[in-house]
Formats: sequence, C-alpha cells, structure tokens
Amino acid sequence: MTSVEDIIGRAQALASESFIASAGPGGQNVNKVATAVQLRLNVYALRLAPPVFARLKELAGSRMTSHGELVFTARKFRTQEANRADARERLAQLLEEAHKLPEKRAKSRLNRVGKEQRLKGKKLRGAVKAGRGKVHFD
Repeated sequence: MTSVEDIIGRAQALASESFIASAGPGGQNVNKVATAVQLRLNVYALRLAPPVFARLKELAGSRMTSHGELVFTARKFRTQEANRADARERLAQLLEEAHKLPEKRAKSRLNRVGKEQRLKGKKLRGAVKAGRGKVHFD
C-alpha cells in the first residue's frame, strides 16, 4: 500500500495550474498581474482506495466537480508564488485528512440506575405535555 507522502507527491506532480486575475483590493497590481492560482487535479488518476476516495469526496464538497476533478483557487496573497504554495498546501491537507480513519464511536453503556432516571424524566415530560392543550369542562 502506498504511503500518504507518495500520494501527495504524485498528486502535486499531476496537478495543473493556471493563473487568473485576482479580485479585490490591490490597486494597479491586481489589474495588471494574474496572481490568483487555480489548481486542478483529476482524482481518478491518483487511484485511491475506495474508502479513501469516499472520504475525499465527502471532505472536498463543492471543490470536486462531477468529472472527479478537484479545483482549488488561491488568491489570498499578492504574488503568484505564495498563492501557488497556498493551493498546494491546501491540496496536501485535504489528502492527508482523507487518509485519516474516522474514530469508531464507543457505544455508551448505561447502568440500571441511569436507565431508571432517564425513563422517569421521560414520564415527567410526557405528563407535562399531556397537560397541555384544550381544557374540557365535562
């Protein structure tokens, strides 16, 4: 089985970058220079294990297209290099998060006293709710 670092390295090698005009403040620089980076990666080319792919798809949300392409747009910084590093870092974080196994939920064990208290509380709430409603004077 391949390690997470290998997959991240392969993903960064397969990713394609395009530079787009950034929006927002920045004056003349933002109008002249295309500093924002759009990073695209075909997830199917990574050949991830099915459970990892399912977690990645869940974590990516709207960043994954219907064709299995991850799209990251980084425009936080004023330079192409910083935005490129930011996009690649976010890609690596997402892949690492997808490789982490979710923790199994430990089934809660309730003792007899706790169960009786819970049922007593439910009875009490039911009685309060039963007392609500229209009053009939029959």
